[in-house]
Amino acid sequence: MSYTDTNPRMQTPPLSALPDPDAQPEFYDSIPTKRLLAWIVDSVLIGVFCVIALILTLGIGFFFLPLLMLTVGFCYRAATLARGSATWGMALMAVEVRRHDGERLDPLTALLHTLGYSVSMAFVLPQVVSVLLMLLSGRAQGLTDFVLGTAVINRRA
Repeated sequence: MSYTDTNPRMQTPPLSALPDPDAQPEFYDSIPTKRLLAWIVDSVLIGVFCVIALILTLGIGFFFLPLLMLTVGFCYRAATLARGSATWGMALMAVEVRRHDGERLDPLTALLHTLGYSVSMAFVLPQVVSVLLMLLSGRAQGLTDFVLGTAVINRRA
């Protein structure tokens, strides 16, 4: 018996405070489908924000449309994840991203999650790997989730 076994303040936390997919499968029920629907909602919202930006710039933003869409999408995703651990599409689907310790995303993790998502969306292979992981892993984690130790779970009712 070691010191950490007898002193509760010195015990190491569990490897993951995320819900166990075998013991609590309701947290991961329909997550890939909900993520897809949330992504569609978020894409439409980003498109609307870009149209508003085009109007506000009197059409000048049209010359920079790919960069505008990338910037608006990145800012939207990072801000909404940092604020509530879910984009507006995720909130509509009643799902949220949680860290490995079960807590909501802090601003740095939200930024890293958004950066990982952006990089994986820029290349075909990471996209394919991410979708396969979502469909086949117990926690329905994408590639960025797997790397950061995060997971998208159903919110409690």
